[in-house]
Amino acid sequence: MKNKILGLGIGCMLGLYSCADFESLEYEVEKPLSVERQEAINNYGDLLAYLDSLGNPGLRLGVALPLSDYTSEGLRYRLINRNFNEFVPTSGIDHRNIVQNNGSLDLTPVFSLAEQASEKGISIYGRPLVWHRNQNASYLNGLLSPLIVNSPAFRNELELMELSGGNLEGWTYSGTASVKEDEGMGSGTPAVELIAGQSASSPDDLQLVSPVIPVIPGKTYEVIAYIKSDQDGEGRFTFAGLEDNDPMIDYNNDGMLDESFTTSISWKEVRFQVSNFEDDYFQFKLELGYHPGVTYYLDINNLYVYDTDGDPVVNNLISDGDFESGIAWGGWGNNSTRGVTEEGMGAGNTGRAFYVTNPSLTGGFWEVQTIYELAAPAQEGETYRLSFWVKGDAEGVIRPELQSPDFSSNGFGQVFVTTDWRLITVSTTVTAADRNRFIISYGEFAGTVYIDEVVLASESQSGGSTTIVEKTEIEKTNIIENQLDNWISEFVTETKEIFSVREVVSEPLSDANPNQLRSAGDTAPGDGEFYWQDYIGKDYGVKAFQLAREYGNPGDILLINESGMATNLTKAQALVDYVTYIEENGGSVDAIGTRIHLDLSSDPETVSEMFRILAGTGKMVKVTALEVSIPDGEQGFEILTEQADMYKAVISKYLNLVPVEQQMGITISNPIDGNGQRAGLWNNALTRKPAYAGVADGIID
Repeated sequence: MKNKILGLGIGCMLGLYSCADFESLEYEVEKPLSVERQEAINNYGDLLAYLDSLGNPGLRLGVALPLSDYTSEGLRYRLINRNFNEFVPTSGIDHRNIVQNNGSLDLTPVFSLAEQASEKGISIYGRPLVWHRNQNASYLNGLLSPLIVNSPAFRNELELMELSGGNLEGWTYSGTASVKEDEGMGSGTPAVELIAGQSASSPDDLQLVSPVIPVIPGKTYEVIAYIKSDQDGEGRFTFAGLEDNDPMIDYNNDGMLDESFTTSISWKEVRFQVSNFEDDYFQFKLELGYHPGVTYYLDINNLYVYDTDGDPVVNNLISDGDFESGIAWGGWGNNSTRGVTEEGMGAGNTGRAFYVTNPSLTGGFWEVQTIYELAAPAQEGETYRLSFWVKGDAEGVIRPELQSPDFSSNGFGQVFVTTDWRLITVSTTVTAADRNRFIISYGEFAGTVYIDEVVLASESQSGGSTTIVEKTEIEKTNIIENQLDNWISEFVTETKEIFSVREVVSEPLSDANPNQLRSAGDTAPGDGEFYWQDYIGKDYGVKAFQLAREYGNPGDILLINESGMATNLTKAQALVDYVTYIEENGGSVDAIGTRIHLDLSSDPETVSEMFRILAGTGKMVKVTALEVSIPDGEQGFEILTEQADMYKAVISKYLNLVPVEQQMGITISNPIDGNGQRAGLWNNALTRKPAYAGVADGIID
C-alpha cells in the first residue's frame, strides 16, 4: 500500500517567495510490511465474538493466568473479560493455598474471585481436587512423620513397675486384659492389650482400673495416655476419689467437653487435668466397652500422672524451648530474619517452632547467629546435654555452642540439617565459669532452619525420655485416605454454588510408563508435590470421584485430566483404560480433559488421533490447556506464522473431530509471552501476535 504526502515548496516555507500560487507536491511512500501485518491482526475482533458462529452457547473459551492478574483489575483483567468467558487461576486456589497448616480450609480467595468474576459473566474453572502439584505437601508429610512423645519433666505419681514387668498386679479389670511386650510405642516396648468381647455394649464392659494414686488435695494433676485400636473404637475415663467421678472431659483439646474419645489404628494422645480430690488419693478407670470385638493397646512407658506444679526432673536451662508462647530468640547477621511459626508447623506437625532464614552463605559460620541468654552461667566442669528437633528447607550445617562474653565457647559440634525433622542429641563439657549464653550459628546454611523442643540440661540433673514412633504403611494409608475424604467433602460442599464443573483428578499417569500411576519414585518430589496414589493406590481416583459426586450438585460435570496425550497416543489410551477402571469400581466420570503442550515440530495428526480416541469414549472432552511454544532466540514473522498455524490446526481439529454435544471448550494456558515463555497470543507488551489470528481462524474455520 502507498500513501500520498502533501508537501510545501521550500521557498515558501522559508518565506523567500510569495506563496500565493504554490502547487502541492505528492510523495508515494510504502507502508512497512510489518505495519501492514500488525494492522491485519488488529482488525480481528475480540475472540469471544467468534464463538457465536459455532452455535454452541455452552462452549467455554478459557484463559489460564495467575489469580492476581484478574483480581487486580488492571490491563490483563480487561483483556480476559473481552476475549474469554472462562478464567482458570494458575495460583491462589489450589490445595496448597486453601489447606492451612492446621488442616483447616481458608476459602476466602475462592469466594472473592467467584464474586468478582460473576459480575462480568465469567465462569471459574477450578484447580484439580487431587493432583501431585500445588499441594500443601508439608502439612500432608507432617501427618506421616513419626509421632514424637516427650515424657513430662516431672515425677510420675503412677506406679508402673508391675506393668513394665509384664503383669497386672495392683490393677483390676473387666473383660480381657494382658501385657504384651512388643505392642507399645517405639521398638520392643510394652503395652496393655484390652479386648472388648462380642457382647460388649456398655463402656464398663471393658475396663482397666489403676492402683491408688497419691495426690496432694488442692493441687492439679495431669493424666497422659496413648491408646490405639485395631479398628475404630471409643473410650472414656472415669474416676474414684473425685467430687465428680464421671465428668465430661476436653479430650480433643478444642475447648469442648466430651463424653468420650475415639481411637483408630494410629496412636492417640489423651491428655487432661483433674483436681477437686476428696482425699489424698484417687484412681482412674479406663473404659473401652463401647463396641464389641475391638482390641485396644495402652502404651505403658508413656502413661503418666503428675503434679503440674511439681519440681521438674529435667532442669532445662532453656525456658519455653517449645516456643508455644510465640516468643522468638534474638539474633543478627547477613540480613537474616527469625521468628516463630504458625501453629501446626512444629516438630511432629504440632505446635510452633522457631525459624531463622539466612538468605545466602557467608564467609564465616559465626556471621549469622541467634542468642539465648541463660538465667545463670553454666557450671564449670559440668557436662551439658543438648537435644532439639531440627529441619530445613534445604540441607546444610548449623553450630550450637555455649559462649562467654569474650566470645570464647564450648561447642556442641556441627549439626547436619536435612529437610525432614530430626532429633539431635549432643553434649559438651563447660571449661569456663562465664558461659552465660546459648548461641546457634547459621552462616553455613542458606535457607530456613526450623528448631523445636530445645532442652539444655546438665547430665547430672537430666531425666525424662523421648519416644519416636514411626507410622506403619497401613497407618499412612489410613491417614491419607482420611485427608482425601476431609479435603474433598469440605471443599466441594462449601463451593458447590460456585462450581458445576470439577476437575477431580489431574495427571494420574506416569510419563515414563503410562500404564502405571505417576509416583514420587519417578522423580524427586519438588516443592508442593505430593502423590496421593503412593499411599492409596490405584483406587485413589475411584475414591476422589465418589466423594466429588457425593458432596457436589447432582448435575455436576466431573472431569479427569491428563497431559502428554497429544504427543503420546499410548498415554491417551491408558487414560481411557483408567477411566474404565474408575467406573468399574464405583466412580463415574463425565468428561476427559487434555493438556496440550506443543512446539513447531509437533505432529498435528497425532493430535487428531488423540481427539478421536477421547471422543470415542462418548464422554465430553475439554482442552484444559493449549500452548504452542517457540524456542527462545528464534525470531521472525515466519516463525510466528508457524505458531499461528499450529494454534489454528489444533482448534479446528477439536471443533471438527469432537462432536458438538461432547465439546466443553478450550483453555489457552500461556496467553502472554514473558519469563522465557513464548507461547502467547500476545507479547509481553500486550500486542497481538499472529497466534491471536490463528486462534480466531481456528474457531471459524
